[in-house]
Amino acid sequence: MPRTALIVVVPEAEPAVGKLRLAHDWSAALGVPAHITILFPFADPAEIDEEAIAEVVASIPAFDFELDRVEHFDDGLVWLRAQPSEPFVALTTAVWRRFPDYPPYEGEHDVLIPHLTVSTVPVELDIELPIGASAREVTLIEEAADGRWSIRRVFPLSPTGA
Repeated sequence: MPRTALIVVVPEAEPAVGKLRLAHDWSAALGVPAHITILFPFADPAEIDEEAIAEVVASIPAFDFELDRVEHFDDGLVWLRAQPSEPFVALTTAVWRRFPDYPPYEGEHDVLIPHLTVSTVPVELDIELPIGASAREVTLIEEAADGRWSIRRVFPLSPTGA
């Protein structure tokens, strides 16, 4: 069954991490842009209520953030920390409340850590930080039968927080 995800695309990070992601993050080679995950895995594509997503996302103010530090998870995954993290946690929590059958990362983690994955294996990064960015929308991406991902729809955050 094709998968879906809700993400905040971070085009500001592509110049610094695009090539690294292509080499070390399987999702980049399959069309997933540099991003911070809001919910993955998400709903079956045929069952997605796009208007409900639009409503909840529009209730959250847009915000600015920085990718300010390289971090590593115990499994070797290398990522960039998003600061402030609270707006991402609030966004994920709001969407999850609306769609309680889809907890972040299938409920595997007790704490939400908003991050941009650079590599699924240990690598040393020599990039200039911080990277300033803006969260203005949430993107619904969908996996095709061939494993490639594409944008299905973009949902704007409320402009009042900008």
